[in-house]
Amino acid sequence: MSFSPANSVAWMEIPVRDIDHGIAFYKAVFDYDLTKDETGPNPMAMFPNQPGSVSGHIYPGEPARPGEGPTIHLNVPDTLEATAERVAKSGGTVVSDPIPLPMGRFQYVMDPDGNSLGLFELNAA
Repeated sequence: MSFSPANSVAWMEIPVRDIDHGIAFYKAVFDYDLTKDETGPNPMAMFPNQPGSVSGHIYPGEPARPGEGPTIHLNVPDTLEATAERVAKSGGTVVSDPIPLPMGRFQYVMDPDGNSLGLFELNAA
């Protein structure tokens, strides 16, 4: 018998060297309302999500060396081009041009700490 959960991913964690800079980057790029939460054993800032959906957080930690860690794909708030421009303006790196998929497009970038990110734009319905 195989395991088929509603979501294969339980949650995601993205390590950042400085949580305040991480909050500023993800807010500037994705327009997320991130607030530092220091109620647990480590500070973190949760990504917004709808109830029952997968989410995650950033936390103070040492990122993998660029090209060696996993890639987290995040939905863009507008277009790939606009989001990639904000990545570059906020200290990140644009790694690829947009890549078409049947259901939308994605593009590889890195945050200022070298974390690999995929920007995802769903086709308009």
